Amino acid sequence: MDDSKIKIPYHVGIIVDGNGRWAEEQGKKRSYGHKIGSENLEKLSRYILSQTGVKILSVYVFSTENFKRSKEEVDYLMNLFTKKFKSDAKLYQKENIKVVFSGRREPLSEEVLKTIDEITEMTKNNTGGILNFCLNYGGRAEIIDATLKISKDLGQNKITEEEINEDLFAHYLYQDLPPIDFLIRTSGEYRISNFMLWQASYAEFYFPETYFPDFNNDEFDKAILEYTKRDRRFGGNHYEKTNP
Repeated sequence: MDDSKIKIPYHVGIIVDGNGRWAEEQGKKRSYGHKIGSENLEKLSRYILSQTGVKILSVYVFSTENFKRSKEEVDYLMNLFTKKFKSDAKLYQKENIKVVFSGRREPLSEEVLKTIDEITEMTKNNTGGILNFCLNYGGRAEIIDATLKISKDLGQNKITEEEINEDLFAHYLYQDLPPIDFLIRTSGEYRISNFMLWQASYAEFYFPETYFPDFNNDEFDKAILEYTKRDRRFGGNHYEKTNP
């Protein structure tokens, strides 16, 4: 395909899936899959934001429902998040990537929250792309939390009912980001599992069979070729929308 004809999505979402199954199929513990998956995410996210032209990458790394997993697995993941955020902060800083987080702070531990706040502060002025970690995140929870914020501001007369529309509502989400253009879920599962329901309303979906630890730069490039073939439609209008 002619590189000049390749379409690059402005905002990509990835549902990180298949780490545990990848490890189990190799006869190893699920924790090993999470470790390798986290290493792949660091490399892949820097590639996407530094070399492909994508401006925003939102990654679904832990849902509100994931707290229902075994305590051993949840504890391992929380420790892994803390360790990786600390070790990767300098890499994202070097690449001029701004790191933000979407999700509820409770019941995350103080150590996780401290690490989140530190990397957010360190990278807040970076302009090379935005990496949005969706951690303890749920799309329904985000809509509820946005509604509660709007209700509070209505009660304090900070906004009026007449001002409430889709644009204003989007400002009350965890992060004020443009809609997702291209949503990828690895591992071959055909569902979005409560991920960015508002933002993904008109996204193109892509469901590769590849487990996330094996979803490398080449696999992402294949996904972009698939995205390039799509004719995007928005409410019946036949056109390709361009984010700012």
